[in-house]
Amino acid sequence: MSSMASFPELRLRRLRSSEPLRRLVRETRVTPADLIYPLFVVPGRGVRERVTSMPGVMRFSVDQLPAEVKEIHDLGIAGVILFGIPAAKDATGTGAYADDGIVQQALRTIRDAAPDLVRIADVCLCEYTDHGHCGIFDGVHVSNDSTLPLLAASSVSLARAGADVIAPSDMMDGRVRAIRTALDAEGFEGTPILSYAAKFASGFYGPFRDAAESTPVSGDRRGYQMDPANGREALREIAADVEEGADMIMVKPAMPYLDVIAPARESFDLPLFAYQVSGEFSMLQAAIERGWVDAARVIPESLISIRRAGADRIITYFAKDFAKSFAGGSAG
Repeated sequence: MSSMASFPELRLRRLRSSEPLRRLVRETRVTPADLIYPLFVVPGRGVRERVTSMPGVMRFSVDQLPAEVKEIHDLGIAGVILFGIPAAKDATGTGAYADDGIVQQALRTIRDAAPDLVRIADVCLCEYTDHGHCGIFDGVHVSNDSTLPLLAASSVSLARAGADVIAPSDMMDGRVRAIRTALDAEGFEGTPILSYAAKFASGFYGPFRDAAESTPVSGDRRGYQMDPANGREALREIAADVEEGADMIMVKPAMPYLDVIAPARESFDLPLFAYQVSGEFSMLQAAIERGWVDAARVIPESLISIRRAGADRIITYFAKDFAKSFAGGSAG
């Protein structure tokens, strides 16, 4: 840093004295085009049900998606990421790779209703297995290598249904290479992979597991998701996925792991996503509902912190709220 004058010549408050000046010199900006909105899709017709642990978030049946995605598109939000709850579950998560699976149906519907909206398909087995784990489970351990073909099959099925981006979130070793190989073999060499490269075994996922009905029946996911204490290991995980062919990378959760996002940005040139997860969202919503914090300030501030750390794009349940406020001129 070059030498600076000191007070009284140096007065840093000069550039803070009015909103136009603050806006002029603002270093970090967030727009709706930087955001991805998660959608939960359920069986049935006419379903629009609230997720009780995530105020303002809904689960939709496929027939309800056209109106929802048109609104999302009109708000200027970049895209959606899809999570499905199947009508039936089994030990191998068959619904994840069925051509008529719930997310496959949703992708086709969204493609017709809002063709310019980017469609990201989450790839994992936890929502589809009767045991709630992200792979083949023997009652004690999740088998890494036996899970890879199922993730690959799911990715191909989702690409065939119209996914613009495949986003594996399972944290199995070697999944990116397995998925890339399968996609290329089926003619989807142009479909990019957004890898949940550094996904931590976080306590902040609780509300999502309610919404996606994906809580493990026994055990937990610490045997495959990352230890929250390990920042250096996160960079190794990202490097491994990049080497295997990931086109984009993700850190999840976001705000508790800003210290991981920042070195990831410095170390890798790929587009970097961060997921502001359900627990982050629900904590802020609870404080907002009680009047403890001001939504108009804390929602943009939370997103700016993630962008300032280095994320290019943010997956967030606040996307619609932020976009509506942005359109009204009070965000940013």
